[in-house]
Amino acid sequence: MKIDLQRRPRRLRQSPGVRDLVQETFVLKTDLIQPLFVIEGKSKRQPIESMPGIDALSIDLLVDECELLGNIGIRGVALFPRIDNRLKDERGTEALNPDSLILKAIRAIKKRVPSLILIADIALDPYTTHGHDGIFNKRQTDVDNDATVKILAQMATLHAKGGVDWVAPSDMMDGRVRAIRHSLDKEGHVDTCILAYSAKFASAYYSPFREAIGSNFHKKNSPLCKRTYQLNPGNRREALQEAVLDELEGADMLMVKPAGLYLDILREIRNNTHLPVAAYQVSGEYSQIYAASQNGWLDLTRCRDESLLAIKRAGADIILSYFAKQVALSLS
Repeated sequence: MKIDLQRRPRRLRQSPGVRDLVQETFVLKTDLIQPLFVIEGKSKRQPIESMPGIDALSIDLLVDECELLGNIGIRGVALFPRIDNRLKDERGTEALNPDSLILKAIRAIKKRVPSLILIADIALDPYTTHGHDGIFNKRQTDVDNDATVKILAQMATLHAKGGVDWVAPSDMMDGRVRAIRHSLDKEGHVDTCILAYSAKFASAYYSPFREAIGSNFHKKNSPLCKRTYQLNPGNRREALQEAVLDELEGADMLMVKPAGLYLDILREIRNNTHLPVAAYQVSGEYSQIYAASQNGWLDLTRCRDESLLAIKRAGADIILSYFAKQVALSLS
């Protein structure tokens, strides 16, 4: 029996060719940034147990990996150091060392793969004994916002001098974008971009990342959690306010982190700015898909691709994802 219908939307779904022709959103290689972890040593590859398929690499192997990523069409990488615990202190002093692990890595990559966009994380959590993104106040009761911002501005300028293309403050301190922009411009780094972690939520999905960089000390030693500076997961308007402030302070790009759990925030920010918008598919998002696939519960490739497509559809121009290399290879 036929029913009288003028519109039959299924006509546009009836074959792979038709579906491809009318598809609105695609994930491209040029949308993707691969996060990478660097460790001390030579010819050293350290698997990250909670992130299957992801290794922390010594600088020589990291440079090789960056060359490969560039060759398969990845345009940028985000670098995160795991430094020796003996170099950590309460104030994150190693972050301002001009010959630190991350700066040595930046110089080595730029020498071999100069066209690859390098993004440096600007925060103190890899360098502090307590694992926080800033330094404590005198009473040791909270992260000192203004004192931390001063250090972050110095850190960003040091990384720009070392050769990074973008600095990415992930700390969520008030006023840090303005301070970083002022410091960069004052030192002549007017072309260094700021990718601001504008809407970074106090998420439970960061644990594998904290294992990877060795910053999970807050579980045992810290007198407070990161909720005093990262966003409340229940707050939408506050996230939009942070994005507006970062844009006013001079950010070149705005980021939402995590991505998949906050697609509503991503879409709202996209609708309210003309700046490029990035989204970070974080370690926990990666690991849950991988773990489910290893147990035979989910199809890794299909879930990976669908998760990234959703992020792109929600409004992301740029996606940081631990799946970036896999996807680029699948598109080659």
